[in-house]
Amino acid sequence: MKKIMLVDDENDQVFGIKKALEYEYGDEFEVIPANSGAECFELLKNNELPDIILLDIMMPEMSGWEVFDMLRDNPSWEKIPVVFLTARTDRIAKNAGDFLGDDYIEKPVDAEELKKRIDKVLEKEQ
Repeated sequence: MKKIMLVDDENDQVFGIKKALEYEYGDEFEVIPANSGAECFELLKNNELPDIILLDIMMPEMSGWEVFDMLRDNPSWEKIPVVFLTARTDRIAKNAGDFLGDDYIEKPVDAEELKKRIDKVLEKEQ
C-alpha cells in the first residue's frame, strides 16, 4: 500500500480528496493528512514517510513553495516525489509547478485523474 501525504490548509479539500481516494482505491492508498507545512514536517520528523506528497501551493504561514524548498534541503526527504495540487491556474505557477515538482494538478480534481497522475509519478520513481 502506498502512502500519500496530503498537505492542504483547507479542511474541505483534505476531507474530500482523502475520502475519494480511500473510497475508490483504499486497497492501494493510505492518505495521511497534514493541514499545514509545519504539520507536514512534524509528521516527517516522526518517521511518517510517504511515497508521495500532494502539496497545496497557497497556504498561510508557509507556502507550498517554501515547504517544497525545505523538503529538497533535507537529505532524508529530498527524494520524496511532490505533486503540486492547487487552485492557482496562472501560467507562472503552472510552469514553476511543472518544473520544480513531479506534477502540477489544478483543483478541483477528479479522483480517477488524480490516481492516474499519482501512478505515473510513482512509476517514474521505481
